[in-house]
Amino acid sequence: MRNVVILAGGSGTRLWPLSRVDKPKQVLPLAGGLSLLRVAYNRLEGLVDPSRIYVCTAAAHAEQVRAQIPELPEGNLIGEPTGRDTANAVGLASAVVGRDDPDATLAIVTSDHLITPEEEFRAAISAAFDLVETRPRSLATFGIEPTHPHTGLGYVERGEPIEASPAFVVDRFREKPDRATAEEYLATGRFWWNSGMFVWRAETLLSVLDELLPASAAELRRVAGVWDSAERDAVLAEVYPQLQKISVDFAVMEPVSQGKVDADVVVVPMNVKWLDVGSWAALAGTYQVDARGNRRDENTLVCLLDSDDNVIVTDDPDHLIATVGLREHIIVHTRDVTMVCPLVDGERVKDLVAHVQTTHPTKYT
Repeated sequence: MRNVVILAGGSGTRLWPLSRVDKPKQVLPLAGGLSLLRVAYNRLEGLVDPSRIYVCTAAAHAEQVRAQIPELPEGNLIGEPTGRDTANAVGLASAVVGRDDPDATLAIVTSDHLITPEEEFRAAISAAFDLVETRPRSLATFGIEPTHPHTGLGYVERGEPIEASPAFVVDRFREKPDRATAEEYLATGRFWWNSGMFVWRAETLLSVLDELLPASAAELRRVAGVWDSAERDAVLAEVYPQLQKISVDFAVMEPVSQGKVDADVVVVPMNVKWLDVGSWAALAGTYQVDARGNRRDENTLVCLLDSDDNVIVTDDPDHLIATVGLREHIIVHTRDVTMVCPLVDGERVKDLVAHVQTTHPTKYT
């Protein structure tokens, strides 16, 4: 049976100070008044039965997730007691969803992307479901046609086409490149952005983990074995913090694409406009822009004098942000933090959060 798992973990540190540990970006109203999580759920309409949609998130965020998706079935929220990166999140989801259905297929989708048109998104997911149902040892990912030489995303190089399918065998994965390398990738025409979304048979993913991450795979299967019992929370609390912290790309997709196990990786084109809402510069692409290139959301009150190409945000619609002679900066105001950062250093907000955690432990993060 076909299932979809929305990954809704992470704290969104590059969108600090709006995104916090106790209120991460996926539950914030960053998409026209809706949360990114709600938008991610809405675009699944018609893809699978709603009873087959799951959300994998931090257990601490469970109530906020339920507030965003009140129709989510009670048993369809998979709570991680602590974050152990995406290999364990997708492994846990695959083990839990597949525990009663040996033929279960899963689409793993994200909660922090804005994707249009949605019908193209659903068409690509459906094509990947079709593919893994006929090629049970294939792990599918999705490639997004690059629009510019992005240095903050990973890339997938496609190889030979797969007969009677829009997909290609994956030749290799590449991590975030420098500018010159990204330009080389685009010039070849063979590289797509790595979407971070996947489709596979649950048992295939687990069997691959058995070979590549055996200790974690055994523990994840153990958790799934007690998922419907009173032991679940105790076993999760015992097991999960001890799992090796590693991404699904490093643990699974890259070694499988290199032929290290009896499986392969395929890439399905997803012909969409795809915005990874992972930084202020990215989110600013959804904001209003004035004649001088300044961007803000519709609730932000500003008075700008001789100021150009700034990103300005506040969570208080009555708070005025005024600037003089400011160019290419990010200003984010919240009740207890105001952050100012050059646009060129937007990716370093994550480093700033780490510094704040050191100088002001727990209070502002």
